Order: sequence, then C-alpha cells, then structure tokens
Amino acid sequence: MQAAVVWWDLRDSDQTVESLRAFLRDEAVDRFATIPGLRLKFWISDRRSDRWGAVLLWESAEAAAVPLPARAAELIGFPPVQRSVFEVEATTEGIFDIAELAGRGLALEG
Repeated sequence: MQAAVVWWDLRDSDQTVESLRAFLRDEAVDRFATIPGLRLKFWISDRRSDRWGAVLLWESAEAAAVPLPARAAELIGFPPVQRSVFEVEATTEGIFDIAELAGRGLALEG
C-alpha cells in the first residue's frame, strides 16, 4: 500500500476553501469514487493558512502511479506546491459509530 499527501497554497489562487467545497460536491467526490485501486481519499483544508489538499490511500504502488484527473490544479491555477508519497507500514481501524465513511465532511454535510 502507498499513501500520498498533496497540498496547495491558495494565497496566489482565485480559489478559496469555500469555492473548492463546491467543486467537491459538484464533481470531484463522484469522480474519485470510480478510480481503481484507490482505497480512500479525503480532502483537507486549513482556512487560516489558505491551504487545501488531500490524503490518498492506494492498494498498490501501481495503482498510485496512474495519472489522476487534474481538475483541481486547473481550477486553482497551478499544480500542488507539495506532493509526498509514503509506503504504508500498517493499517488499523478503531471502534466507531458511523459505519459508512463515504459522503462525510464539510463540503457534503453542510
């Protein structure tokens, strides 16, 4: 398994955390739900520092190597300022009340 962390600095973009939430609702979440080998993707933001990003968990290095849709970079106006890829050493799940993880988050619940 591999994990990737991707960050954009939005200070030089016309996009904001709020405007990118609409992008998630309107297209990105559904598009990424169909990517083979992607086990989990969650989008993250820090409004105080104008950062926007994502964490992706892949079944294999081969799945992680497939080119992804570049729509976020197109909207933001430039590629991510940081992209890091890591080997996954172990995974686990804790005890939780919400069984379905898909469809959660500020962009989808608000």
